[in-house]
Amino acid sequence: MCWSRRAVPVESHDLLRVINIFLGHYGIGFGAKKWAPQVSLGTLFLATQFLDLLWPVLVLLGVEEVTINSGGVTGPPLEFISYPISHSLLFACFWAFLLGIVHYWFRRHIAAALVLGIAVLSHWLLDLLVHYPDLPLYPAGPKVGFGLWSRPLTALTVELLIFAGGLVLYTRSTRARDGFGRWGLWSLVLFLISIHLANYFGPPPPTVAAVAWSGLAQWLLVAWGYWLDHHRQYVKILSNA
Repeated sequence: MCWSRRAVPVESHDLLRVINIFLGHYGIGFGAKKWAPQVSLGTLFLATQFLDLLWPVLVLLGVEEVTINSGGVTGPPLEFISYPISHSLLFACFWAFLLGIVHYWFRRHIAAALVLGIAVLSHWLLDLLVHYPDLPLYPAGPKVGFGLWSRPLTALTVELLIFAGGLVLYTRSTRARDGFGRWGLWSLVLFLISIHLANYFGPPPPTVAAVAWSGLAQWLLVAWGYWLDHHRQYVKILSNA
């Protein structure tokens, strides 16, 4: 959930902003329900967005640092100064292992624990796809990133495809128990898409604190996932073979 320090010129008439992966992470959360049917959608959202839920806490505590880019139309609106605990590969693996172990401790289901661990790590891997080289492999280590943000329309297309794929898996793996399960799902989908497009076309964030509190607001989406899960049930996808 970050903007890179390595600026790429952006034309003043180009309204697209180079922003964080957002829909892609939730697409992974939706799709993971197929392989972990006993795990709530809220928990899957928590796993896929764990790094971005941790990051604003560390920013507000002053442990990690980000600044607003006031350089005009060049470069993304945020510059990461330091975020090794939330977004280094080493710590992403640690958080993935920790969440998997905690889930296994309480649920005793190894497959679900593995899915949750992979979901946490998927966040870093999706960020790797779009980030400029600003993702540390470990604290104070080399930084990597494939830089798909330099092609914002391509990045948006890839992310929409990931989101759509995960949503298809989810809708094929579950069915609504009632009207809340049906309309709650599509309300969530429309809400996620509207947030994502607002990030692309909206103004830059006013303050670092506003960015951090917006990140923490994603807990509401996790809660939405838990609520929605109570109104949908898993159905086994039968093969035609």
